[in-house]
Amino acid sequence: MDSEIILDAAPFLKLYKSGRVERLMGETTVPASLTPQNGVVSKDVVYSPDNNLSVRIYLPEKAVETGEKLPLLVYFHGGGFIIETAFSPSYHTFLSAAVSASDCVAVSVDYRRAPEHPIPIAHDDSWTALKWVFSHITGSGSESWLNKHADFTRVFLAGDSAGANISHHMAMRAAKEKLSPELSDSSSGILGIILVHPYFWSKTPVDDKEIKDPMVRGKIDAIWRMASPNCKDGSDDPWINVVQSESVDLSGLGCGKVLVIVAEKDALARQGWGYTAKLDKCGWKGEVEVLESEGEEHVFHLTKPDCEKAIEAMKKFAGFIKGDKH
Repeated sequence: MDSEIILDAAPFLKLYKSGRVERLMGETTVPASLTPQNGVVSKDVVYSPDNNLSVRIYLPEKAVETGEKLPLLVYFHGGGFIIETAFSPSYHTFLSAAVSASDCVAVSVDYRRAPEHPIPIAHDDSWTALKWVFSHITGSGSESWLNKHADFTRVFLAGDSAGANISHHMAMRAAKEKLSPELSDSSSGILGIILVHPYFWSKTPVDDKEIKDPMVRGKIDAIWRMASPNCKDGSDDPWINVVQSESVDLSGLGCGKVLVIVAEKDALARQGWGYTAKLDKCGWKGEVEVLESEGEEHVFHLTKPDCEKAIEAMKKFAGFIKGDKH
């Protein structure tokens, strides 16, 4: 019988001896819609037929009529690499609001999740999606919205939590591997990245302000082990230990500007601050800025999108894409 649980990781999931995974949250989905939400329409498009993976594309309704070229946002959802999808209600609501506020076209990427598909499969899927997006750079790709409306001189990557981790790694890879033959040798194709409550971690605290509670740290370590059972170094693996690992050189980050958004009461907040400090010291030539949401927890903006701090974070997020001066 398929009843023996070998890992109870509530409230996220349960893993059974048979190999079946029961996700306890993040599985609800909502459909894309050509009926505007916040003045934004959306549709789903397959980017990887072999793995049956799709993106959800968002477009301001007014752009359908004008044919205007807009900044392009590629977004990677969070969930510890384990739960959530690009089609969940919270992400659909967030992306609709972000596109409305930023006046951009957005591509929200769905990727395969651990533990069935351990790290770095999520990153590899995300790279495949990014390559698919850039196949539209000449205006002759398979998806009309991207051909008509995406301005490939203004491409931004963003994500929250695990999605922020992915965004960082995509910007690093884009500096080493060409996303399109149309790009010059000196261009990664990415103008900026936005890391919202980034999921970076390490076995030892990044500074004296990071949480020391062994129970909290143990839970974060356990989530990473679930997502990445093949990583020998655990939470010191460079996929997750971006800040303290000597093998991670941020000077090659493939973008010109970075926005890091952290939440004061988030156990991961000090890692976000550490990332910006490492960028400042490593010789990277871009600009980095930080917004801290006082009194808030991890990904609070998804559960409380209308609260004061979420509105403030959205304004900063949108301003970064629109090129507002701080």
